[in-house]
Amino acid sequence: MPTLNETFSVSNPDSAWTTISDLNKLIPCVPGAKVVSADSPQAAKAAIEVKMGSMGMTFTGPVTIESADAGSKTVKIKANTREAGGQSNASGDVTISLSGSNGTINAVANVSGKAASMGEGTIVAVLTQLIKSFSANIAKA
Repeated sequence: MPTLNETFSVSNPDSAWTTISDLNKLIPCVPGAKVVSADSPQAAKAAIEVKMGSMGMTFTGPVTIESADAGSKTVKIKANTREAGGQSNASGDVTISLSGSNGTINAVANVSGKAASMGEGTIVAVLTQLIKSFSANIAKA
């Protein structure tokens, strides 16, 4: 289970908080991701297209904000997705925190099935690039 950590700067912490505490705004910050349907700002079904080596996969599933603390500007998010072909699963726990003009993302990912056969090095490289782009998109939000 790869664990990824990324630090980023934000120019407007209040605007960034509005983004990270609403899945309808946050999910599109993930490269290749979109909201398929939204039950609320804290619960949505999302899809993400991911390239792993020569394989392209689309994962779909529920994403929920498990907790959001406006005082500490911290959200904890859980995602549970399944690849469209049904041969791979990916789940993750993501914590995003804002403090002044800085933000951090801590993510724990679990990939199984066909996607896991790509090897941990490939998975970590793909996830690292996703997290870096994701944090840059939050910083711009």
